[in-house]
Amino acid sequence: MTELIHWFDLLGVMVFAISGTLIAHSKHMDGFGVVVLATVTGIGGGTLRDIILDVPVFWLHDTSYFIAIFGAIFISILFLNRQKQIPKQMLQVADAFGLAFFAVMGVQKALNIGMPDTTAIIMGVLTGCFGGVIRDVLAREIPLLLKGELYAITCIVGGVIYTQLINFSMPLEIAMLSAMSATLLLRLLAMRYNIVLHIFKYPD
Repeated sequence: MTELIHWFDLLGVMVFAISGTLIAHSKHMDGFGVVVLATVTGIGGGTLRDIILDVPVFWLHDTSYFIAIFGAIFISILFLNRQKQIPKQMLQVADAFGLAFFAVMGVQKALNIGMPDTTAIIMGVLTGCFGGVIRDVLAREIPLLLKGELYAITCIVGGVIYTQLINFSMPLEIAMLSAMSATLLLRLLAMRYNIVLHIFKYPD
């Protein structure tokens, strides 16, 4: 099971690194800019989570995360150099997959060290969202977390589903896949149907 969690973690890093590379391409960054943006997107949220939880930062002694990041960069560069442009919605779809993977992995890590459910869900939100926040700030964009369709709320929903399934003694694999699927589906639906959480009345 530890091996499965590690592979999910690597997959989340790769997907977020791809989204960072797509942003770097859209901003016409050089090679170093691509590496920086892909890296902070891939590991930024998990790094912040581990610092807050006061546990060893997950990538310090495991080079597989950087192999995953550079693999994602290489694949993205090949695709973008062949296509010459980013298909519409590709960035947000890649980001949605990364959000789903990392939100659940963040909850899982917090639960593993004995955190209560509420704290674990918050750690899931941090893990899922803040790599993208750092990416958008460096790219001089308003972070997706702060605008548009449901974002952090999808992480909360996924975290609640995951913790409750675990509390009902559901097998870990089923709990993880169910929570990831729910997070991804909710984010994609929010993008497709422009579902937002308005609290102010804005002029049309």
